Amino acid sequence: MLTNSSVVLWTVVLLLVIYFAFVTWIGKRGSAHSHSMNGFATARGKVSPVLVGASFATSYASANLFIGVPGLAYEYGTSVLWYTLGCFGVSWIGLLLFAKAFWRYGKKLGRVSTLPEWLGRRYNSKTLQVLVTVLILFNVYYIVGQNVGLATIFETVIGIPYEWGIVIGVTITILYIGLGGAFAQMVTDGLQGILMAVTSVLIMVSLFWTIGGGFNVFGVLTTQLEAIDPGLTGAVGTDGPYNSVLAIMAVQFMLFSFVLMPHLLNKVLSIETEEELAPFTMSAGIILCIISILMVLGGLAARVLFPALESADSAIPVYVIEAFPGVIAAIMIVGIISAILSSTDSLYLGVTTSIGNDFYRVVAPLFMKNISDAELDQKSVKVAKGALIVVGLVSLYFSLERPESLSILIQFSFSAIISGIIAPITLGYFWKYANNYGAIASLMTGTTLYVVFTSFNIVENIYLAMFFSSLAGFAIMGAISALTSKGSDQDLLLRKSG
Repeated sequence: MLTNSSVVLWTVVLLLVIYFAFVTWIGKRGSAHSHSMNGFATARGKVSPVLVGASFATSYASANLFIGVPGLAYEYGTSVLWYTLGCFGVSWIGLLLFAKAFWRYGKKLGRVSTLPEWLGRRYNSKTLQVLVTVLILFNVYYIVGQNVGLATIFETVIGIPYEWGIVIGVTITILYIGLGGAFAQMVTDGLQGILMAVTSVLIMVSLFWTIGGGFNVFGVLTTQLEAIDPGLTGAVGTDGPYNSVLAIMAVQFMLFSFVLMPHLLNKVLSIETEEELAPFTMSAGIILCIISILMVLGGLAARVLFPALESADSAIPVYVIEAFPGVIAAIMIVGIISAILSSTDSLYLGVTTSIGNDFYRVVAPLFMKNISDAELDQKSVKVAKGALIVVGLVSLYFSLERPESLSILIQFSFSAIISGIIAPITLGYFWKYANNYGAIASLMTGTTLYVVFTSFNIVENIYLAMFFSSLAGFAIMGAISALTSKGSDQDLLLRKSG
């Protein structure tokens, strides 16, 4: 723990104070772009596409790749590399396939601020728009995962009690997102991405002096892991979520689909011109490659160096403290904290803008008949900012009880969302007969099945549960759309919601 060295401890504290002051300043800078719902949700054209791409990668990474997945590697060994390799390769391919089509359709549909609004306009269905917003509330569990990761860092490294770590993280994130909206989120995340990439590279380089073996460092690491437990070095795990070829294939399916998560796909809506999509996707791919693959090596090395940790999720913090000189370790710890905040702020923004834009803005006119568009837009922004506080308090409450596995909690939340939206989004691109009846049925079927599968242990592997739920969603949407489609359904793409 860094509290063993007062100099290093105060270095961390000083860096955190500077960091929090900086993100708050960025938040104030972004307030000028956050008066409208569209500006608060996307800051379209206000941020460099390179920074938006870096923001995509850092929001993707979160506490899962910096704390949770290395924790799984510590526990289950090299089979976890299937997850990290898929994060870059499969997910980036998914981004390349979806980004341009999603952006072009968004352009045809008008100024779209969120994924639920995109789906609502694509299928000419306000009901679908509201239902997707309700589904996105599953991201509260994702936010809880980020809170737990941040509190674990504060507790393990600085000695701040777990509960106070949660309060600090929630308060700071709500403050700068409430001030600056999407502008603050993407600028801070983009800069955090650079720091996260440097931290990841340092983790890999450190293996040369913590594990040894020179250029044969990975061979030595494998040998030492095998000495602890031969099951730690298998391509397919003997235990855990990567214990079969089918499970690994389901993981790749999930990672391909993960780019459809609302807090990620919304980044595409921040791009102003089609030409900016190239630097956006390139920036996202490069940073995602670095931060997704290298961090897991620290988890494997920690298993060799500290084989009896009480919590697998503490593998990276403990490894960093032991592997690096104090001041460098302090800087890296701040980098890990920024990794967690980079996803938390994106999730808060995604949930609360959907509450303001896709729930309040759709429902309010039913009760306020004479409200103008301008007044409705202003009220929607206020609702979104107010929802930040409510969602923050809810996530804080659920975070107080530490989950058994940070990674499993996070993956449960986004798998539930993906199971519901993957068919409506994908078929909305490629099938002209996809309609609102099929999309709503698919949303309800996919999510309900996933929750049932996991809650009642019908399908114990969370990746397989998502895979089967998603397949059911595709089947239901295909069948119902085919039965209910009319000749004019192919023109839905260009209609505006009524």
